[in-house]
Amino acid sequence: MQRLRTLFFTGLFCLSSIVAALPVQAQSSGPQWPQRPVRFIIPLGPGSGVDITARLIADKLAAKWGQPVVVENRPGGDAFLAITGVLSAHDDHVLLFAPASTFTAHTLLHDKLPYDPKELVPIARVTNTLIALGVPADLKVSTLKELADKIRAEPGKLNYASVTGANDLLFAAWLKTEKLDMAKVPYKDTVQAINDLAEGRIHAFVGAYAIMRPRVQAGKVKVIALTNRQHAKALNDIPTAAEAGFKSLEFDGLVGLLGPREVSQAVRDRIAADIRQVVSDPEVESKLAATGQVVNPGTPAEFTEALEDQLKTVRQIGDTLGIKPAQ
Repeated sequence: MQRLRTLFFTGLFCLSSIVAALPVQAQSSGPQWPQRPVRFIIPLGPGSGVDITARLIADKLAAKWGQPVVVENRPGGDAFLAITGVLSAHDDHVLLFAPASTFTAHTLLHDKLPYDPKELVPIARVTNTLIALGVPADLKVSTLKELADKIRAEPGKLNYASVTGANDLLFAAWLKTEKLDMAKVPYKDTVQAINDLAEGRIHAFVGAYAIMRPRVQAGKVKVIALTNRQHAKALNDIPTAAEAGFKSLEFDGLVGLLGPREVSQAVRDRIAADIRQVVSDPEVESKLAATGQVVNPGTPAEFTEALEDQLKTVRQIGDTLGIKPAQ
C-alpha cells in the first residue's frame, strides 16, 4: 500500500512539474505567430533591389516560421496601391516591405493622402539601399563636380530622371541649391529610364544602384556618387555625395518592414529579431551586398528613429524647394 501511495505522489509530482513548465515554454517561444501564410507587399516591380531582398529574406523566414512567406509586387500609384493594400487588410500577416523614400515624401507631393500615415507602424529596419547617381558613359563625366560644371555650362540642355518620391525631390533640391538648370523627364517605368540613360537620351538618373548595375557592368552607365551617408565597402571606388563635396545630396536608402496597427508589439519584436538573425548570416549578407544592399537590421524603436530622421531630412528638402507639407 505504501509503495502504491509513493508511486501515486511521484507521478502526481511529475505531472505537476510538466504542467507548471508549459506556460514557461510557451512564453519563451514568443507570440503564437504566424498562424497562416505571411504576405510581404512591395510598392516596386520585380527585379528591384528591394524585391530581390524581400524574396531572399522571405525564403529564410518561411523556413524559420513554418509558414509560407509570399512576396507580392504592387507597383504604381506612388506606392498608394501597396500601402492601402496593407492597411485595408487589417491583418497582422499582411505587411509592407518598402524603401522609406517611397512614402516619406507623400505629404510634400500630395494635398491629400488615401491613408493615414499614423496607421502604418514600423516593425523592423532591414537594409540600406545604395542610392546612386548615374550618367551615360558617353557623357564623359567622372565626378559629381564635373557633372555640376557641365550642367552650369549648358543650362537647360541636359535632363534627368529619378524614382518618384524623396529621391526625386532630393535631386531637385540639389539642383536648386547649386543653382543648376536641368530639365526633368517623368517616367512611369524605371527600367525604361535606365535604358534611356544607357543610350544617352537622359543625362542623369538617381535611384537604386541595383537597377543600374547591369548597365554599369556593360560599360553603358557610370555611377559617379552615392547619396548614402556611409561609404559603401562593396563599391569602394565610388564616393558618397558628401565625400564629393555636395552634402546637400546626402540621403540614406532606408528599407524596412511596416504593418497595420493590428501587429502587436510582441509580434513586431519577434519579427525584428528573426530578421536580424536571417540577415546576419554571412551568406545572406553577401548576396544582399551583390544587389546593392547594406545589411542594417534594427528593432521597431530603431526603425522608428531612422524614419523620423528621414522625415526631418525630407522636410528640409521641402523647405529648399518651397513646398509645404500637406496638413
